Amino acid sequence: MRFAPARRPRSAVLASGLLLGLTLVGCAQRRPVPRGGQTGTVDRRTSPMLAADDTKIYEQMGLFAAGDPFPFVGSVAYLAGKTPDTTVVLVTLSIPTRALTFAREGDRYRGQYAVRLDVKQGMNVVRHVESEPVVRVRTFRETTRGDESILFQQYFAVPPGQYVLAAGLRDAGSAKGTTGETLLPVPRLAAGNISTPVVVYEATPRLTTDSMPTLVASPRATVTFGRDSVVDVYVEGYGAGDSLAVAAEARGERDAIVWRDTLSLPRRGALFSGLLAVPLSRLGVGITALHLRRLDSGDSSRTPVFISFGDDLPVASFDQMLDYLRYFTSQERLRALANSPPEQRATAWATFLRESDPFPATPQHEALADYFNRLTQATMRFREESQPGWLTDRGMVYVTLGDPDQVYDQGGTDVSQRGRAQIWEYREHSLQLTFVDQSGFGRWRLTSGSENEFQLVARRIQSRR
Repeated sequence: MRFAPARRPRSAVLASGLLLGLTLVGCAQRRPVPRGGQTGTVDRRTSPMLAADDTKIYEQMGLFAAGDPFPFVGSVAYLAGKTPDTTVVLVTLSIPTRALTFAREGDRYRGQYAVRLDVKQGMNVVRHVESEPVVRVRTFRETTRGDESILFQQYFAVPPGQYVLAAGLRDAGSAKGTTGETLLPVPRLAAGNISTPVVVYEATPRLTTDSMPTLVASPRATVTFGRDSVVDVYVEGYGAGDSLAVAAEARGERDAIVWRDTLSLPRRGALFSGLLAVPLSRLGVGITALHLRRLDSGDSSRTPVFISFGDDLPVASFDQMLDYLRYFTSQERLRALANSPPEQRATAWATFLRESDPFPATPQHEALADYFNRLTQATMRFREESQPGWLTDRGMVYVTLGDPDQVYDQGGTDVSQRGRAQIWEYREHSLQLTFVDQSGFGRWRLTSGSENEFQLVARRIQSRR
């Protein structure tokens, strides 16, 4: 297998889900890049994600991330510098537009944010970067997006060594801000070495190590199952020769090998470089690690890749997704998915989607979209102490059946009164469910009779999916 052409068309980049304002900062000065608000947009729904779980997934992948009030996901890659004593570090941050405060500016909306990056070694700050990029979008709807929609990129060169990268981000229109730190083990890259593989939207390779490649990197290293066909990964190698043989393999969850191949990386100028197109159909779903190894020197590098389950589905590992689906489908179906070998999970998931989709002619899986919307609503509405709302009794019923047709409160309005009761009526199912707060602390539990009736209806619904 050879490496793909070095650059993908801009239309393909937009189709992959990048909506707007790329704020790319290179070396010591800003480099203007066309913004989606000026060149066209992709209208996508904001995914009903569970933000806390998103952050955990990205950290599990080896990225650095922060949640609300100013969420971001960051990645770091290493490329050879002008000399072996200097390594180029590429820091890329992904920020949802909903994190920014936008104001009307003519026929558009304008937002601004501040980024501060410090590369520290002990008490010394080796590199310091500050920037205040501006983002402009066409519609108010674009200001509320929660997916990867604003990218910030920064190149800088440092000597090889052990550092800490501190990132601080702040919304210029409010007091919202966040900080994060990650270890920065900067390698020495010279002849015989290979760079960090970088998941990209597009890439134009460089020809010399005293220049920079033109990349639009994906900080979240995320592609979508059922929509994208390949994962594009930019990689460089250093040394003599006309081409470089590289062994590539992808390892899924539980470290199972799901894809492998031997590749030929072509020489471009003073180095080897290219864009590797990894077939998404071979990777499955969930977290994957792509490992590249030079066959001549044995030097290796890796990058995480996340294959999301769909545009309107949460960011989750395979096991987490099955846990989320506990109220959607039967336990038998979930066990079959859980027991599928890693290399067959993509096929198993595709089969599940096809068989549970009530309207297969439409591009969206309406049943799953509605289900996860209810799960998100339940998480917010029915939280009890440390218990997520969707895992409470009321949350379980709401996620499975939706809003009741009628709610009857019994026992008065005093929230501290023990023995209060709520009756939820579902006329379609000829069902009345009684929840009782025995403690007076808002811990609502189904009565045993109501739970038995609910389970009968739930199993009937789940068996059809």
